[in-house]
Amino acid sequence: MVYKFRIISDEADDFLREIKIDSEATFYDLHEAILKSAGYKDDQMTSFFICDDDWEKEIEITLEDMGGGSSEEDTFVMKETPLSELLEDEKQKLLYVFDPLAERVFFIELSEIITGKDLQKAVCSRKEGEAPKQTIDFDEQMNANTSLDLDENFYGDQEFDMDDFDPDGFDMGGGGNPYDEDKY
Repeated sequence: MVYKFRIISDEADDFLREIKIDSEATFYDLHEAILKSAGYKDDQMTSFFICDDDWEKEIEITLEDMGGGSSEEDTFVMKETPLSELLEDEKQKLLYVFDPLAERVFFIELSEIITGKDLQKAVCSRKEGEAPKQTIDFDEQMNANTSLDLDENFYGDQEFDMDDFDPDGFDMGGGGNPYDEDKY
């Protein structure tokens, strides 16, 4: 079987990649195909996440076994995990974290499962737009964000009435001590 993945970015509107890869290939093979299609170096601790329909992370597939998980949790490592072990349905969603320090991701969908075919190696079958930069220089990012509007209302209304504050900080409007009742 061949899996066709559609890859997009929330940072670059015109970025799109489609990768076809054999279902028996590993997540590491897909990782390499994504890096190649985006022109990225293989120098980051990347991860895949299998997601639900709302893009909520469910299962992580790491580049290296970090050995930190409990024995109750399954640990999936890219080089040891075939795609077919965790992916079986069209429209399955994945996140690919390509910049772990800034938590930047590609959104991936298993757009098609082609039965009766095999592929020796991954193929980028569609390539549109430029990929976002692989990593963000934090100094550059901070310089780019110097235009924050820090006017006098940034920290809230500067005028307040001290009578609005409860001196003990516990008055919830009900009066009395809430622990006096036999609720607990």
